[in-house]
Amino acid sequence: MPSWRSAKLVFLLTVQLLTLPLALRQRHTSSIDDEEHTMWSEIAPDQCHNIAVDGYNVVAYQFGDGDETVLCLNGGPGLPCDYLREAHSCLKQHGYRVIAFDQLGTGKSDRPDDASLWTMARYVREVETVRQALGLGKVHLLGHSWGGWLAIEVALHHPGAIRSLILENTVADMPHLVQELNRLRGALGPETVAMMQRYEALGWLEHPAYQAAITLLNYRHVCRLDVWPEPVKRSLEDWNMGPYITMQGPNEFLYTGNLKAWNRSAELGSIHFPCLITSGQHDELTPACALKMKQGLANAEIAIFANSSHMPFYEEPQAYYPILLDFLARQRDAGGC
Repeated sequence: MPSWRSAKLVFLLTVQLLTLPLALRQRHTSSIDDEEHTMWSEIAPDQCHNIAVDGYNVVAYQFGDGDETVLCLNGGPGLPCDYLREAHSCLKQHGYRVIAFDQLGTGKSDRPDDASLWTMARYVREVETVRQALGLGKVHLLGHSWGGWLAIEVALHHPGAIRSLILENTVADMPHLVQELNRLRGALGPETVAMMQRYEALGWLEHPAYQAAITLLNYRHVCRLDVWPEPVKRSLEDWNMGPYITMQGPNEFLYTGNLKAWNRSAELGSIHFPCLITSGQHDELTPACALKMKQGLANAEIAIFANSSHMPFYEEPQAYYPILLDFLARQRDAGGC
């Protein structure tokens, strides 16, 4: 039963959430409205494609028809691609063809209710099926968050499909990430950490005190904007929790799914094509995780965005887009590999 101590924690955590530093909130709110710096925009796709994957229909969205393709793998698992698609469709203005797709179980794609489908191996096949069905050839593979884990697996299994790899706000070592998440949780204070651990053990994950702690962590480490962009809200509102719970867990700070022991650190050295790694200074998938990936990759560079958490393309677009465009332009100048 809820206790006075739980009620006190709810109050204290709510106060923390409502009193985030005003300067931080104002700075990030303004970044949405600054047209000079906000490159992302919601635009209609030039084409939509229906692709048969494992007997189901997967919907892909195409922007532009450039000779070079940026293939976007969004986070989740279980999120539709809206938030990542809208943040990168603007690359068509720079001569790239941009492809994003609603992974099976999300968005406009089929939504089978079969937990056996939610495995890394099946998602790797899905990505390769989409690439081949659309005749994309070698792609600049951009994976964000869970999409980055998937991108690493695609790179290891289908290296001939990739021209460059863009690993955004992601990790290659889940046990290391769990250590980092525990560090972020620890910043809430020992009393809150003890409460979270107790309610996790009891299965009381909907308790108001626990949810208040998760909400505060989300605002600190997932998106620090005072007003979250519409594509982000739209994706979150349509989240299919089936793949998410099966593969990751019940929230962003508790990993219990079939990927909790996933670790590709030892295999990163076999990836030789150019890689760009991005992270936010306040990212839930922390800069330490990004640095560990860079140390394992043979040909990688890294960018850490000082005022961002998990979504620099929305939180700090004035810094994010020049770095992404510069990386892509250098691969274009270098020619095929």
